[in-house]
Amino acid sequence: MSILNFFLILVNTLILVGGQFLWKFGLMGRTDSYESVGGVVKLFLSPLIVSGLFMYGLATVLWLFILTRVPLSVAYPIQSLAYIFAVFGAYFVFNEPLTTPKIIGVLLIMAGVSLIGIQGN
Repeated sequence: MSILNFFLILVNTLILVGGQFLWKFGLMGRTDSYESVGGVVKLFLSPLIVSGLFMYGLATVLWLFILTRVPLSVAYPIQSLAYIFAVFGAYFVFNEPLTTPKIIGVLLIMAGVSLIGIQGN
């Protein structure tokens, strides 16, 4: 796999994680969003939620392009880097705990992605 294709998958993954972070920010402090239809509509009109949805749309378009260049069996496992970015991002941005099981899980994901990346097709 070329460096460009890996870079495109990395950008796609970062866009997805960024969308998740926007959603998390948009949901922080909201406890009544799902108590009524109006609350759900208000939630979905929140600028942070809308921005996260936009990022997911952008990531989907990029993903479709990636799939024209990279086998799914290679691209999708590499996209699992999102788990790593999310775990460490949640630790630094949202002060979520970084536990030993999470670190071990991240190391296992990294090992798996490395094996797939080395193999290529």
